[in-house]
Amino acid sequence: MRPELAALIDHTLLRPEATQSDFVRLCHEAVQHSFATVCVNSAHVALCTSLLADRQVPIAATVGFPLGASSTAAKTAEAAQAVADGAGEIDVVCPIYALKEGREGSFIDEIRSVVAAGRGAAVKVILETALLSDDEKRLGAEWTRRAGAAFVKTSTGFGARGATEADVKLLRQVVGPEFGVKASGGIRDAETADKMIAAGANRLGTSAGIAIVTNSKDADRGY
Repeated sequence: MRPELAALIDHTLLRPEATQSDFVRLCHEAVQHSFATVCVNSAHVALCTSLLADRQVPIAATVGFPLGASSTAAKTAEAAQAVADGAGEIDVVCPIYALKEGREGSFIDEIRSVVAAGRGAAVKVILETALLSDDEKRLGAEWTRRAGAAFVKTSTGFGARGATEADVKLLRQVVGPEFGVKASGGIRDAETADKMIAAGANRLGTSAGIAIVTNSKDADRGY
């Protein structure tokens, strides 16, 4: 068992076809292994809140997921509802189009709106690094830091690829040692998890958390 690794893992279930029984199992596993959070789509936050009452496992809710192409108003409303339902963290997909167009003001204003709607919830900004040049990744990380978020995050897990060591190193270099960097997408074993941490990640998003902390391929159900 790897309890020190479990404490860095957002135990994730984002499959659109997931049912209530899947979330019951997810929350049970999170308590059993002391994962950092459970990470779910915002529609399922209230259920997970009821399942995790008094269990000391926070809930991270995705917002504007997975494309990031919702309006700022929609993302802000979704974040506010997720927090009202019990979320303690928000994983929001950035306006990728604004980043690629160099629209700094639009990007920062949107993230600030989500941060404000979160009312103290830690906000992680997903850049979807597979779609970006290195210069765009640097801009996205810097704008995320300036917007008042808590983490910059590599990927949704629904894109062309997930986290890479190179991207994690780049993001860490931009935001400095104190800011959060979350690696997500394609992290399915302890070896990969350790590489991401060595590269600078201090949070991991994965549906293979149990496989990682128990070093058991059979436990990776690929949520």
